[in-house]
Amino acid sequence: MKKRMSVILALTMAATTMFSAVPAMAKDGDVVNITIWSPTDREQVEAWWTEKLAEWNEANPNIQVSREAIDRSDSYAYDNKIATAVTSNDLPDIFYVDGPQVSYYAANGISIPLSDYFTEDDLSDFVPSSIAQNTYDGQLYAIGATESSVAFYYNKDYLKECGVDTDDRTLDNPITWDEMAEIAEKCTTDNYVGAHIIMDHGEGLPYALEPMYISEGKDYISEDGKEADGYVNSEEAVKTTSYLADLIAKGYANIEPITDEFLNGACATMLGGSWEVATLEANADFDWGVTYYPVSETGTAVSPCGDWAAAVSKDCENPDAAGEFLQWLMNSENVATYAAAIVKPATRNSAYDEEAMADYKEGARALMVEQLNNTAVPRPRTPSYATFSSAYAEAMTNILSDAATNGEVDDDYIQSELDTVAETFTEDYETYYAE
Repeated sequence: MKKRMSVILALTMAATTMFSAVPAMAKDGDVVNITIWSPTDREQVEAWWTEKLAEWNEANPNIQVSREAIDRSDSYAYDNKIATAVTSNDLPDIFYVDGPQVSYYAANGISIPLSDYFTEDDLSDFVPSSIAQNTYDGQLYAIGATESSVAFYYNKDYLKECGVDTDDRTLDNPITWDEMAEIAEKCTTDNYVGAHIIMDHGEGLPYALEPMYISEGKDYISEDGKEADGYVNSEEAVKTTSYLADLIAKGYANIEPITDEFLNGACATMLGGSWEVATLEANADFDWGVTYYPVSETGTAVSPCGDWAAAVSKDCENPDAAGEFLQWLMNSENVATYAAAIVKPATRNSAYDEEAMADYKEGARALMVEQLNNTAVPRPRTPSYATFSSAYAEAMTNILSDAATNGEVDDDYIQSELDTVAETFTEDYETYYAE
């Protein structure tokens, strides 16, 4: 298999030979030093890291762990640092990776399997979506403490004014596409639009919208991660994309939503992330609710998921020590306190028994956990995901912009743009990964 090195979503660098050495654990009495790289985060998360590393280091004098928080002041700073370290064989022992990139690092031999460090009983406690996201070619390559989800938020005041009721929904009775479009139409007024469907014009598009494609019958990419032709450009995909474009064409949703469009009262409903719950609780001056991710009339319920996870690098000289540390780092108590600090759902179901996760027992947060355990599907597990993501985001921006400009949906144009996405993915995968 050919290997490649690229700065995720941005730069492509020359191929390099990968070496993977797995020496034994250090002898008794020796001190093993383990280094971690992860992106910088909010103050309470940085404080969590300081406290937990001090706790570990005091209890484990033979395995000392330190962390370097990498600034993400621009979109690629963290990825660039990892890319440089790969080419110089100077990766840290443990590094954090965004969920959809787990397959890339695994396929290129940059990370090593973790399956030996977590038992089946351990893994059964994690929400299924997290384990699926972090598994490639049958092996666990990363482990994470937190997850994410997307659901259907609504302004109760606006919906009441427009004569719409979304209450009493269950996981078996979510809002359908037809109902979502009807709500968007009824709730589009001179003062606000009915729907918010564009999280951003980058990774937010494939992340937030993928369940609609799966619900209609075809994911972006085949289950084995090798094929996009016949999937992202399938008849089902064109229908899904046409539905989304129609919301833009009719003026029910904005192609360029203002910042915090839902929070600022500029839209009546929103496909929004699980992180929006805390924002709305702290800042909303209106009555709001959240219900399950919408479903196709003929499909099954699906919801987005995915978050950062820890991987052990090919350059780690003591993977057993790194694995032992990760076992401890990902225990229920640590997962709970980390998830509470970063304000995200926890990956371990037992973490919700901890006091730190008490807010997830009911309401909007509980709904997100319910989705993660029952309907969450990770983004395609393929080493060519970054190439697909950027191509799809560009195509969707073109398609939605065309709909906004012309006030109508052009299915032939949609087919052409999605064909280009499939071709771009196929070229990348066949060039670097096909056997």
